[in-house]
Amino acid sequence: MVRLSGRSATRPPRTSGPPRAPKGPVSDGPGKGGGRAGALRSAVTGRSVAGQVFLFQVVIVLLLVVAAVVAQLLQVQRDSDTEARNRSLAVAQTFANAPGTAAALRTADPTKVLQPKAEAVRKSTGVDFVVVMNTDGIRYTHPKPGRIGKKFVGTIAPAVAGGTVIEHVNGTIGPLVQVVVPVKDSAGKVVGLVSAGITTEHVGGAANQQMPLLLAAAAAALVLATAGTALVSRRLLRQTHGLGPYEMTRMYEHHDAVLHAVREGVLIVGDGGRLLLANDEAHRLLDLPQDAEQRSVLELDLDDETAALLASGRVATDEVHLVKDRLLAINQRPTDLRGGPAGSVTTLRDSTELRALSGRAEVARERLNMLYDAGVGIGTSLDVTRTAEELAELAVPRFSDFATVDLFDAVLHGEEPRPGTALRRTALAGVRKDSPLYPVGERIRFVTTSPQARSLTTGQSVVVPSLRDAPGWRAQDLERTNQVLEYGIHSLITVPLKAGSLVLGVANFWRSEKPQPFDSEELALAEELVARAAVSIDNARRYTREHSMAVTLQRSLLPRTLPEQDALEIAYRYLPAQSGVGGDWFDVLPLSGARVALVVGDVVGHGLHAAATMGRLRTAVHNFASLDLPPDELLGLLDELVGRIDQDEMSVDGSAAITGATCLYAVYDPVSRRCSLARAGHPPPALVGPDGSVEFPEVPAGPPLGLGGLPFETAELELAEDTRLVLYTDGLVEDRDRDIDEGLELLRDALRRTPGASPEETCRTVLERLPDRPDDDVALIVARTRVLGADRVAEWQVPSDPAAVSQVRASVTRQLADWGLEELDFTTELILSELVTNAIRYGRGPIGVRLLRDRTLICEVSDRSTTSPHLRYAASTDEGGRGLFLVAQLAERWGTRYSPDGKIIWAEQPLP
Repeated sequence: MVRLSGRSATRPPRTSGPPRAPKGPVSDGPGKGGGRAGALRSAVTGRSVAGQVFLFQVVIVLLLVVAAVVAQLLQVQRDSDTEARNRSLAVAQTFANAPGTAAALRTADPTKVLQPKAEAVRKSTGVDFVVVMNTDGIRYTHPKPGRIGKKFVGTIAPAVAGGTVIEHVNGTIGPLVQVVVPVKDSAGKVVGLVSAGITTEHVGGAANQQMPLLLAAAAAALVLATAGTALVSRRLLRQTHGLGPYEMTRMYEHHDAVLHAVREGVLIVGDGGRLLLANDEAHRLLDLPQDAEQRSVLELDLDDETAALLASGRVATDEVHLVKDRLLAINQRPTDLRGGPAGSVTTLRDSTELRALSGRAEVARERLNMLYDAGVGIGTSLDVTRTAEELAELAVPRFSDFATVDLFDAVLHGEEPRPGTALRRTALAGVRKDSPLYPVGERIRFVTTSPQARSLTTGQSVVVPSLRDAPGWRAQDLERTNQVLEYGIHSLITVPLKAGSLVLGVANFWRSEKPQPFDSEELALAEELVARAAVSIDNARRYTREHSMAVTLQRSLLPRTLPEQDALEIAYRYLPAQSGVGGDWFDVLPLSGARVALVVGDVVGHGLHAAATMGRLRTAVHNFASLDLPPDELLGLLDELVGRIDQDEMSVDGSAAITGATCLYAVYDPVSRRCSLARAGHPPPALVGPDGSVEFPEVPAGPPLGLGGLPFETAELELAEDTRLVLYTDGLVEDRDRDIDEGLELLRDALRRTPGASPEETCRTVLERLPDRPDDDVALIVARTRVLGADRVAEWQVPSDPAAVSQVRASVTRQLADWGLEELDFTTELILSELVTNAIRYGRGPIGVRLLRDRTLICEVSDRSTTSPHLRYAASTDEGGRGLFLVAQLAERWGTRYSPDGKIIWAEQPLP
């Protein structure tokens, strides 16, 4: 029951009934100053509630003002006393410890020396007197010279003993505070005393001057408070219509009795959805908590529809709401239609008797809603586990208290189920988290007598109304089944997950909170739910299989390890897309002359076709790179290859499935520190300098691969040692929520946070800002440049004279000795002799020889001719033609690469 504080229960009820509140302004009648004057008189007479409030507030304000004045006077008195003590003590101690005071007391005439000093100190410090005396109390100084030589009035014994005396006395000049301190010589002996004092009137004078202002302010505050109280009382008088406390109590008692006696719930909700009043019937119908008043209706644990109606304040007429187990007819009207306060008043009638007629319709509607929700809420992702979880979450608590889904392991991996094998608990949902059912991830092998095994074998659903009376189910695991029964789970429906002729697993629905067991109608609903979920799970299984195949293919086409080389320190990352597999790839290719090629590419689209095309392009890059082609020429050959792929895949109707691809190819030379780059529609690389600066160099974009007819351009960059070259695919910098420019700026910011970091740390930092599973594939390579120093490179120019070959051999022998590679003297001399001789005989000068000591010993001979030598087998009668054959036999690898000035023939030997 709603009660208001302050209800009077001691006064007898009146027989005349509650007084009616006047409709107009309250007036004292004619001749008594009606209107405002009459209201004011009623406010101050004390007969009405407003008058009593007015008098009570005036008294409180008056008491507060008096208390403030008294407190101020006491504080002023206390501050004055403290100031007098502190000032007197400071002056006395300062004078007693001043240089010359103790010495002056030992002179024949201390007054002559000390009297001027004491008066000067007194005047400068504002004290009333500074008196110097001997230990017997005979004054040597005094503001009135006539009192010099007389005995000091006051207590001096503690000061003679070395202490300090502070006392309040009534002297000839009024109440004062005086202090007596000893004067000690250098040996610590008391040779005299100093007393200083000041009247409290002098200290508190300033505060006393402020008292008139304080009193005036108090009076003003009293006047303002009285005026404000009068305005408040006038407003209260208007709101209470001039009723006195007894009349208001009587009126409330009558209204309260009527409010709580009616058999109809009444709610008053204020502006903002806060519950102001609820009668007993409303508490019963809505099962409201005792402290429901003054709380938001959205916090009262009502159903969503009823809470939304009460909070909205909209007009409602006989709306039927199911609240808990009651059908309530709700009427609601706003309270501000005629100038009243904002809010609404709501009435509730219990219409539970209609439930017998509408119950079946409600159940049917709920089941239709569940089936609709199953259609849109199950199978939202092509993930087997998530689909099983969606089925369990939908069933709890609308259909069952617990729901579990068990699938064959093969289904989880995208394969067809193998009957007779164990199942795995894939999903579990329940009204509570502490159920003793098998947990998620548990491998379960059901015994043949269990409902699950029967369902898997026959393909039919099984209803167990009472688990306690089901020995076949209890035989599964006696200990666990006993725990399940003790937990309160008492009924079960098991439905096989069938997709065509395949049985993927079983779905189990358990009941514990509702005492009624599952019936045949609920079995039909469970079968319909599981049938829809089985189709989605089978689709997810098929997708998982195809996705696994595509991922396996893609992984097999990507490099598993990077080749060994010393030109670059490399770290890489590859992140597959959230759904499907893409055609992103990368590679690191060692080239001749200690150079290294880096390639990053992206085939448009996802799936097996993109992965297969990526493998073909990666193989082509390997083959083209072995020819030591410049980046622009290599991209040109790739462009032609993609065009041929499109022609080969021409469909029957003549339309071609255009294969779009982008690529960036870079070659780094650790000797010259130069990097040659070309790109075909690919995002530009990023360079992180040794100082941490980040830039995106201007590399001509070029068209994507497959368009044909457009040339590619090569950019030459000179990179300092420890420069980090960052190559990536567009999945790193572009997605649905941002364009590539924003992504490049984010990449720049991430790279700026890694000054001096290793390539591995750089990869980690860059990928931290990506989601765990991005929308598109991401390939990332970070390569930090190294330099092959001059101590590991030797070069000679060779004149076009066969006699110069011996000089080259001698120079090479000395260089190999300096490097500690004497074991390679013979083979190196033989290789260079053949290569230099061929250059002199068949090439054009100038001829150059270069030795590189890297992971292998590299011999290079260059000339201006563009004719490449060919290996051939010489006949037994031929005098020549065996030079390159010997080179091929002695070297681990050899070959020819072209330069803008001619060609270079090279050969590599393994280091001993």
